[in-house]
Amino acid sequence: MSVSAKSVRFDEYNMWVTLSDARTLGIPLAWFPKLMHASPAQREHFELSARGIHWDELDEDISVEGLIAGRSDVTQRPHHAA
Repeated sequence: MSVSAKSVRFDEYNMWVTLSDARTLGIPLAWFPKLMHASPAQREHFELSARGIHWDELDEDISVEGLIAGRSDVTQRPHHAA
């Protein structure tokens, strides 16, 4: 059974995604810079699909699978000591 997003809401620092299996994920907006820098109105203008959440105006797509796995949109890699 695949899990999908049923609702999305925002507070000042987080995106809250309620899933079809009744879990609610709290995701820091800092993980997704496009959302963090968007206006509240822009954040609210999303579409839910079977696979995730899409913001056409922001050109942002977030998969439910990625959220469950804890993946962010931040592409920085940790620095390793030599």
